[in-house]
Amino acid sequence: MGLCLTAGVLLAAMVFPFVGGLGLASNRAADTVDQTSGDLAKGELPLVTTIQDMNGEAIAYLYDQYRVPLESAQISDTMKAAILAIEDKRFFDHHGVDWQGIARAAAKAGVDGGATQGASTLTQQYVKNYMAFVLGADNEQEAWEKATEATIGRKMREARVALQLEQQMSKDEILTGYLNIVPLGNQTYGVGAAAKAYFNTTADKLTVPQAALLAAIANRPSSLNPGASPEKALERRNLVIDKMRENNAFGTDQGEAEKKAGEYKAAPLGIVEDLQILPKGCVGAGDGPIYGFFCSYLLDYLRESGITDKQLQRGGLTIKTTLDPKATKAAKAAAEQQVPKTQNGISNVMSVVQPGTDKHRVRALVASRDYGNKAELGQVARPVPAEVLPFGPGSVNKIFTAAAAMEKRITGIDKTIDVPATYASRVYPNGNKPWVVENSGKYNDKMSLTQALATSPNTGFVILQEKTGLDSVVDMAYRLGMRETLQGVNRSGEPIKADKSNGPTQGDWTKQNNAGSYTLGPGATSVLELANVAATIVSAGTWCPPTPVEKVVDRYGKDIPLKEKPCEQAVEPDLANSLAQGMSHDTSGSGTAAAAAAGSGWNRPAIGKTGTTEEHKSVAFLAATPQYAGAVMTYADGNSPQVICANPIRFCPGSSQGVFGGQVAAPTWFNAMKAIHEGLPVAPLPPAAAKYK
Repeated sequence: MGLCLTAGVLLAAMVFPFVGGLGLASNRAADTVDQTSGDLAKGELPLVTTIQDMNGEAIAYLYDQYRVPLESAQISDTMKAAILAIEDKRFFDHHGVDWQGIARAAAKAGVDGGATQGASTLTQQYVKNYMAFVLGADNEQEAWEKATEATIGRKMREARVALQLEQQMSKDEILTGYLNIVPLGNQTYGVGAAAKAYFNTTADKLTVPQAALLAAIANRPSSLNPGASPEKALERRNLVIDKMRENNAFGTDQGEAEKKAGEYKAAPLGIVEDLQILPKGCVGAGDGPIYGFFCSYLLDYLRESGITDKQLQRGGLTIKTTLDPKATKAAKAAAEQQVPKTQNGISNVMSVVQPGTDKHRVRALVASRDYGNKAELGQVARPVPAEVLPFGPGSVNKIFTAAAAMEKRITGIDKTIDVPATYASRVYPNGNKPWVVENSGKYNDKMSLTQALATSPNTGFVILQEKTGLDSVVDMAYRLGMRETLQGVNRSGEPIKADKSNGPTQGDWTKQNNAGSYTLGPGATSVLELANVAATIVSAGTWCPPTPVEKVVDRYGKDIPLKEKPCEQAVEPDLANSLAQGMSHDTSGSGTAAAAAAGSGWNRPAIGKTGTTEEHKSVAFLAATPQYAGAVMTYADGNSPQVICANPIRFCPGSSQGVFGGQVAAPTWFNAMKAIHEGLPVAPLPPAAAKYK
């Protein structure tokens, strides 16, 4: 009688939500219940986001909860029978709430102030799991504790949602929803993921012992982990099999049912030796560790473009990227050929961008090192081919001096410039003294700008920068593509803080301090932005932000727009085309990259520019054809950067024979690009305009 009276009081509280202090005494509580039941009916669960390459092949996955959502027909009847037998054998007879169980819980609450007893129906468990693992996915532990708190108020909220849910969904829909949401351990949620992880099968093919094991560990995956606690898991699985027999899952012939149950209970747990958990995140993305740098850059780019971490980890997005597997593998092989991944303290990175007037697609981001968290193996877990590195590109910056001077009509690609052996600049003083610049080799006193770009005399470009104006040269670098490098980091390559307390930016510092060495490229640099500069030049002067994304699609197949910067006409086409012609001799004749080009068998028209920093601690090479642009930087990335020498690559402190951009960096570019261009027609460079000759 006491239980019946208690159930009556609780029923009254369900019907009249303003009665009693049971957590439902307000319109707000009622609205929350309505919203929860409505959301549950929609069945929108956290799903896995898939990252694809340019061909639509999956290369990485992101998720908080590994889940493979299934329709009812994709789940075996055996699985359904197992979960009902152990969790709610009267599922098809009630309307969502076990009133006797709630009454017992209320009576218990009257004794000890808690609500620790009282069986929940499968519908109520569906509600509880939704509260914990969908609404509370940001903090599952806290949400689970709240969703399972031993109070009558929680029981009542859960019961009311369950009642509403049974009016909005069919029994089969509720059962399917539960089997899609329930936690089953080892990062798996729902029977679709668990069937794959534990048995390397699909949910429609689960055997009785397999289904019984999943039903056994449902909601108790930690204490019944079949890998860590096989004895407990086996005991619980066999209990489920007994319950299935009692529920006539093996037929009504008791003798036959007993026999089948005995056979099923004699079967081993049968989980696979290596759990088939979907790879998660950028470490190990794709074919080995070579896609990790691209993946890491992609995630940063998406966040800046308006995609939230919640969308990435729970949204079930499909992200089609611009990654070219062929280009990536070729670039990775070329980078490692020049600098082995085991080389201590020296790294070789390459970025590949496809030119265009509508988009500059990032096709490859690689390093001689692997992407990963094992520093002892030389791995690094940052997108180094895309981020601003605290190393300079050397004479690659002479491109910007040439372009700015050409735009001001100070010179043209066929006009001669002065190239003295040494030059004392009074425009860029060294304290109270002139700044003295020397060439690294012997040059004629005068040469064309095209010859200067190919052979790279220091004095000629310092003089040209004086005539052009440092500000114009820095601005040209920004326009052609060195944007994050100049305005996103400080002189040391550190990202500028929101309060700008670690400023000024590298570009502002260069101007404010009249740093004439800018044309010689000593400052921090992004290899990706160098590649994009080359892409801008061979795209008739059109700058586009380097992008790793083709499109992002939500779980319903709808495109999600990104906040991406539009393309710009950085310089007029005639200037860009003329500059391309001026840079076309570096790969032939006496050009600084000619030996590397010949060594690889390169025979296509291309623009190019090598660079070497004064102390030979970093070298670079920027080059492009009309089809592909790329940049390579080889640098001392250890804690104690030293002079780098080539043949073989190594540290050589104190040596006067340090590495040059035509070595290591340039061969990496040519070896990679020869493979990347395989099968493509030879594309000529555009002709120069008369006004820029």
